[in-house]
Amino acid sequence: MAERRVPVSQPGMADPHQLFDDTSSAQSRGYGAQRAPGTLGYPAASGSPQTAFLADPVSNMAMAYGSSLAAQGKELVDKNIDRFIPVTKLKYYFAVDTMYVGKKLGLLFFPYLHQDWEVQYQQDTPVAPRFDVNAPDLYIPAMAFITYVLVAGLALGTQDRFSPDLLGLQASSALAWLTLEVLAILLSLYLVTVNTDLTTIDLVAFLGYKYVGMIGGVLMGLLFGKIGYYLVLGWCCVSIFVFMIRTLRLKILAEAAAEGIPVRGARNQLRMYLTMAVAAAQPLLMYWLTFHLVR
Repeated sequence: MAERRVPVSQPGMADPHQLFDDTSSAQSRGYGAQRAPGTLGYPAASGSPQTAFLADPVSNMAMAYGSSLAAQGKELVDKNIDRFIPVTKLKYYFAVDTMYVGKKLGLLFFPYLHQDWEVQYQQDTPVAPRFDVNAPDLYIPAMAFITYVLVAGLALGTQDRFSPDLLGLQASSALAWLTLEVLAILLSLYLVTVNTDLTTIDLVAFLGYKYVGMIGGVLMGLLFGKIGYYLVLGWCCVSIFVFMIRTLRLKILAEAAAEGIPVRGARNQLRMYLTMAVAAAQPLLMYWLTFHLVR
């Protein structure tokens, strides 16, 4: 029987029975040789900005354009916001600390013990409220208004009369009266031709101090009834009257003295009447906005 001869492949020659050459091992060897450690088989990307820009120029141009637009918009808002909302001035009225708040509250309740009512200046600019207890601020009026609304809600709740609509009406009424006060005083100052450094924000601050006494009156009314309400509110009304007289006379009458107007002159008398009217309106509004909260 004849033996079957198996062809022997020579080194470097492919198997005669294999249709295609096996090149996977060679490719894998070549591919593995090109791998860089830590690159997962991909060529390492260059970290230079020029390479990143050339890789995706459209998205980078859009990002740069969007950043420039955002910067221009922020600059435009910063320039025009002071035309409607004096942010830089408002920062001055909120520059307070704990010591100032305590002294100011004591001044509002006991103005009879205070002697020096002059506002301190530094290079023709009034110092921050935390350095001068006579300087007006907006922190106490703002907090007092919010507290007044909360205390009003508490008083209505103890009487089973609380409702969101009634509480909103209470807050809006207080704001409406404050707005009317400011407008009336500004109109009166214009008609009397008073040249004063009293600004609208100063008026809001001075007129907002009455909420402190209103809070005290309502709280005492809740604790001790009508007697406590009338006693504390009466004291606070007299205190705010004295406080407003001594504060506003330096803002309104001092300008008249600087202008050389006689003390008994007609224009000066009008200024005195205006100061008295503003001070007298505070106790009336304090009673009007609180008497229905205590029963």
